[in-house]
Amino acid sequence: MPKITKEDALQYHSRGRHGKVEVIPTKPYCTQYDLSLAYTPGVAYPCLEIEKNPDDVYSYTAKGNLVAVISNGTAVLGLGDIGAMAGKPVMEGKGLLFKVFADVDVFDIEIDEKDPEKLIEICAKIAPTFGGINLEDIKAPECFEVETRLKEMLDIPVFHDDQHGTAIISGAGLLNALEITGKKIDEIKMVVCGAGAAAISCSKLYVSLGVKKENIVMVDSKGVINRKRNDLNKYKQEFVTERNIDTLQEAVRGADLFLGLSTANLMSKEMLASMAKDPIVFAMANPNPEISYEDAMSTRNDLIFATGRSDYPNQINNVLGFPFIFRGALDVRARTINEEMKLAAAKALSSLAKEPVPEDVLKAYNVN
Repeated sequence: MPKITKEDALQYHSRGRHGKVEVIPTKPYCTQYDLSLAYTPGVAYPCLEIEKNPDDVYSYTAKGNLVAVISNGTAVLGLGDIGAMAGKPVMEGKGLLFKVFADVDVFDIEIDEKDPEKLIEICAKIAPTFGGINLEDIKAPECFEVETRLKEMLDIPVFHDDQHGTAIISGAGLLNALEITGKKIDEIKMVVCGAGAAAISCSKLYVSLGVKKENIVMVDSKGVINRKRNDLNKYKQEFVTERNIDTLQEAVRGADLFLGLSTANLMSKEMLASMAKDPIVFAMANPNPEISYEDAMSTRNDLIFATGRSDYPNQINNVLGFPFIFRGALDVRARTINEEMKLAAAKALSSLAKEPVPEDVLKAYNVN
């Protein structure tokens, strides 16, 4: 696959009709009669039916196939707090992926609000429009509170993809990587580079899959999360290690799994060389991983290496999960996406990866 250039990306987004999504009608509209059904006076009848029975909104409107992709732009990809408007291309991209992979319609909504209480209030107020809410690129720890509160308040699925989408897809990758290497999930030593939304959610799901919490070392921008630290929020405190180490370099020595959910170039070739035999490296910082594919592959030949990028092998990308998770949730009109559903999705995806690759997928990746 050709490398993505700035010029190509900007042209892709700006040529023709600007952006990546549009809204189109789904009913006839060519005659006066059609328009009278679509709007006044005909539209009054479904309004009155919904007033009598709110569930009829799923029969007479697009609510049941409409998801809000909501962000305040405080943690966009690996770019950080670039603001709601600058994050809009990402949210439009999510809308495109929802539509082409699962035929789910999306309104992308960029909210210029960093106060979590106000953000929660705004999301709750607009929720009647949607069959589900996909929270995106909201920084930790606020994202945990926003998602938890909205799930309690609303009767539609609320899913923070940075947390759970990443956890589900990488969890599937972990199951298969362990099968290839012959390592047991309850014995592996795991290092998590990053302590934000994705890192904490991945770690929790991996524990549910069988990783022992005492075998996890989490590292944030200030070093290893250990007993010496007095600056930890309640989410990081859950992953305090008892080991007497302070740096990422110390943490990766002898580790079986490196899970990178931070920023580019934090893992050196020397660190990779110090890992255990047959290491698993998920370097998923976007757009540039913690260690480049080229550096990793030139350092060792016994590793399984994956990134979040589509232009390298072993892609761990949320598009493998979130469109289809929402498709299923919308189809059964689920009120939430719970832990059991996430574990089932990870295990199903790990099994799917072993099936023959369909011709249309091979074509998309230019594989004969």
